[in-house]
Amino acid sequence: MENRKENFSEWYNEIVDIAGLSDKRYPIKGMNVWMPYGLKAMQNIDGIIRKNVDPLDFQEVSFPVLITRDQLSVEFEHVKGFENEVYWVTRGGMEQLDVEMALRPTSEAAMYGMFSLWVRSHADLPLRIYQIVSVYRYETKHTRTFIRIREIHFFEAHTAHDTYEDAERQMDQYREIWKKISHDLCLPYIIDQRPDWDKFPGAMYTLAFDTVLPGGRSLQIGTIHQYGTNFSRNYDIKYLKDDGTHEYASQTTFGLSERLLAAVVGIHGDDQGLIFPPAVAPVQAVIVTIPSKSVDVLPYARSIFEEMKAAGIRTSLDTRDNYTPGFKYNEWEMKGVPLRLEIGEKEVSGNRVTISVRTGGKRRQIPRSEIAGTVKSLLDEVAEKLRANADAHFRSLSRKYSSLEEMRGAQGLALAGWCGSKECSSVIEEKLELGTLGFNRDSDETVKCIVCGKDGKIAAFSRSY
Repeated sequence: MENRKENFSEWYNEIVDIAGLSDKRYPIKGMNVWMPYGLKAMQNIDGIIRKNVDPLDFQEVSFPVLITRDQLSVEFEHVKGFENEVYWVTRGGMEQLDVEMALRPTSEAAMYGMFSLWVRSHADLPLRIYQIVSVYRYETKHTRTFIRIREIHFFEAHTAHDTYEDAERQMDQYREIWKKISHDLCLPYIIDQRPDWDKFPGAMYTLAFDTVLPGGRSLQIGTIHQYGTNFSRNYDIKYLKDDGTHEYASQTTFGLSERLLAAVVGIHGDDQGLIFPPAVAPVQAVIVTIPSKSVDVLPYARSIFEEMKAAGIRTSLDTRDNYTPGFKYNEWEMKGVPLRLEIGEKEVSGNRVTISVRTGGKRRQIPRSEIAGTVKSLLDEVAEKLRANADAHFRSLSRKYSSLEEMRGAQGLALAGWCGSKECSSVIEEKLELGTLGFNRDSDETVKCIVCGKDGKIAAFSRSY
């Protein structure tokens, strides 16, 4: 396996393949096959998302994949932002369609015509819905599994509110939701307000959650958008007020994709393979049996397997006898399973198990009666260790700079003063090959722009995926 630090890109491609997360040999570039192990990890991430939005009065829906050209063209700025990425359907069977239809690149155009039917009065607001579906974008750049693809596994939440102030409160709530999701995924991040030229088409402003992968490039792993009334005016989403007048709704959205899985793979892995946070891991603990000529270890192993399953721990029982224990240990380590339980003759006779933790440390001998409780405790320890390691990695690749010369050759997130102008951003991109991620939303510090010297704020710059 490639060395992760020395050649992250090759390591990433290799581990995605050998761990069985995805198969990119499907004959359409950028449209890959979700393999069972990778799909289960993504479904666990979806479960984390649902866990955090369902209690907040979000309702899950599922909209059709097709959007008519007329639907898509209602909001000009929005469709212009996607005009080079849309897949068009022009025939049904052998019949030429009277109206061309697009595979959704995102779902504003599909949803908001329905919003105009659903929202009638103040009592219908706030409206909060989400869906987890595939969206399609004709990505012409170099594709990379989970990072830059043409069929995107997408969570998108859409809301409508009676006032801009309430929509702003929704934006704050998104940030709290994201904090909880990132905690379970053990992912560090920075919040950047994208420059106006890089915000979501049709949004008033866009906030992005950015992290850094070991190769030194940043990865956008989530976005939230404040639309104001930009879309509601075009799609006629308005409500009846108490005074008998009508007002356009204010809207927001929140988007996440399988880039979350890419970040989990890249940030937590090591030279032995994946390390899954327990909340994401398809298998949280694997029981590996060690064959013995004098003792039948299978009944003992199966009883522990059933006990752990009953305790809600995602457990696999590996009883394969055509592979050596060492081979199986390495295989499960590569697949990122947080805990390995070894059961052989000594464990059976001693009424115990031997536990190995994927994040390191000495193997432990645990009494049979304490297994379920100890496993849960160790899973919490794994999560805390991954957070600490990821935070340290993030800090090592996030640095403040005070001049262009000092920023030359910067890796990861380069933080520096910026006035907000396109001209100064272009200078940084041309001289340093660093793109502008935007103002750091968590910093109000007034500093001088490193290009023009005018007053500005701390902004993030990076080479990005």
